[in-house]
Amino acid sequence: MRIVTLLNEKGGVGKTTIAFHVAAGLAVAGFRVLAVDADAQGSLTETMGFEQSAALYDLIVRNRSFKDVLRYVRPEVYAYPKRKVRGQLFLLSSNVETQSIASNSKDALAFVRRFSELHQAVDFVIIDTSPTPSLLHGAIYLATDAILYPTKCEYLSFRGLQNSFIHREENERYRSQFNFAPITSLGIVPNIYRHGTLEHRENLAELRENYGNLVWEPIPQSTIWTESSRVHRAIWNYASGSPAAQHGWNLLKRFLEAIKHVKPTKS
Repeated sequence: MRIVTLLNEKGGVGKTTIAFHVAAGLAVAGFRVLAVDADAQGSLTETMGFEQSAALYDLIVRNRSFKDVLRYVRPEVYAYPKRKVRGQLFLLSSNVETQSIASNSKDALAFVRRFSELHQAVDFVIIDTSPTPSLLHGAIYLATDAILYPTKCEYLSFRGLQNSFIHREENERYRSQFNFAPITSLGIVPNIYRHGTLEHRENLAELRENYGNLVWEPIPQSTIWTESSRVHRAIWNYASGSPAAQHGWNLLKRFLEAIKHVKPTKS
């Protein structure tokens, strides 16, 4: 089992959309996947067509069992046309109580401890996070094997990206106290990209200059992404013949390429 967290300390960069499509694509490809909504706004929960609930809070603070809090995501929501879904996708939902997890849990290793229970049952855990750094982020860092960083090619998004790397390094020092291996930087995804603007082209070049091969191919802006979110379906399920659907599937292929080199940092 590998735990991958989506991070950028700037909202509006598409973390939730990318988290959903990575999780859904992995399930299509035959993996057993748990998508975790760790944002009190509950955006991933709603994107997947569920009402917000305190499932994550119940798991970590109230010590409820996984079987009581997991929600099964029907394949009709994310299946690729003419391709059989060979895996499974589950959701651990969120609501406003999520923001109180850190203050109401005395166990710093609660995420590590609870998710380790899934070692034989799940292949991937994909965690969507809030843009606001918090003690909850610290608990998630401890459980994380790799991080994927979505960003817009804009100044404030780059600031959020830089802050994410800074806080990741701070948390690495804390992880070392538990003899956890360093977190892998899986990649940076330039998202909602506008090729026609000089700002985005120049900023993409700057991103590549600063981070090199860590930068993935950009995902162009398209209204089809917001339309598919509104009807709670994966982009390739909603508009299979669109360029946006192909970009979504290419994202999964790039993820699978990168994750091959990541091993779980905790037994």
